[in-house]
Amino acid sequence: MAIILRLDRVMADRKISLNELSERVGVSNVNLSKIKTGKVSAIRFSTLNAICRELKCQPGDVLEYTEDDDSSE
Repeated sequence: MAIILRLDRVMADRKISLNELSERVGVSNVNLSKIKTGKVSAIRFSTLNAICRELKCQPGDVLEYTEDDDSSE
């Protein structure tokens, strides 16, 4: 399983900075940066909800699923 975070793309489309989104969402710059770069193993629904609310997007705009190359299912 590979979930790819596309927050950077959505932020660029909306022309919003990390600092501005951080303030609006109520998540620290450090934690939001980790989400943006995909360096997290989980994201709270409340955080995803706040991000989608502020960016006026759907969760599918921020998260993308791709199959692993070594998938044997």
